[in-house]
Amino acid sequence: MKRVGQVLTGAGGVYRVRTEEGDDVEAVLRGRLKKGKAREALVVAGDRVRLSRVADGPDTVEEVLPRETELVRRAGVGRHPKVVAANVEQALVVVSVKDPPFSSPLVDRFLAVVESNRLECVLVVNKTDLGEPEDVDARTAVYRDIGYRVRPVSARTGAGLDVIRELLNGRLSVLVGPSGVGKSSLLNALDPDLELRVREVSSRKGRGRHTTVRARIVDLAFGGQVVDTPGFSSVGLWGMEPQALDSCFPELRDLKDDCKFRSCLHRSEPACAVLSAVEEGAVDRGRYESYLRILQELEEAE
Repeated sequence: MKRVGQVLTGAGGVYRVRTEEGDDVEAVLRGRLKKGKAREALVVAGDRVRLSRVADGPDTVEEVLPRETELVRRAGVGRHPKVVAANVEQALVVVSVKDPPFSSPLVDRFLAVVESNRLECVLVVNKTDLGEPEDVDARTAVYRDIGYRVRPVSARTGAGLDVIRELLNGRLSVLVGPSGVGKSSLLNALDPDLELRVREVSSRKGRGRHTTVRARIVDLAFGGQVVDTPGFSSVGLWGMEPQALDSCFPELRDLKDDCKFRSCLHRSEPACAVLSAVEEGAVDRGRYESYLRILQELEEAE
């Protein structure tokens, strides 16, 4: 018997799959699919797979159907990709005002990763109850100015949650962000029936601790699904040529065609439209410095 389903999560070579008939089943990876590739890169949350079952044996993943989209990042300091989720329609980058503190360079990295995968992106700023509204507005103004949707929320007080429900309703989304920013708490606040496990931020180190240990799809009572992901221990781009990095920064992408040289890296080249815009204040210097840091990493990786 053969059927098609959606991968909800997986661990140790065993995957939980929801079939088109609405059944949740456990399936193992067929032996021939394991050869030559890392297992976790083959099947991830959100994948659509073809299953088969022989007699009374377990369901087997026979084929991973082509992905419409995927979210991929560089794994640690290594030179191999980590596929986070497949077939998602949008990514919500979740950060916090405090505990852990808002970090513009880190936000820039997450946004660049999402841009490199050509996904719709929303910047969600959680824990607004810990900061002043003017401070949140000041920190996020640069992102609003370049066209990102910024949504301040508080999982604790419920502020802004209706807007997030509207964003998620009827779609397959992925939540990404550092550990401790409250992704699981946010999902619990959006849908109290989920009762996901949460942990407090480490008071000794001042940074978040992992609650979600592997990517898994969460069904939302009000409609839609979310891939809840572990906090990223590192945020790096995969499969990006240095010359293409400017396409992951909207404000640079809009200027690149005005540079004198098509291969301009916007560092010291003459007649560079980006450098001129930075000097004139039209491009935020902090964002430009984030671009330079990621550019250097891509060059070193080559």
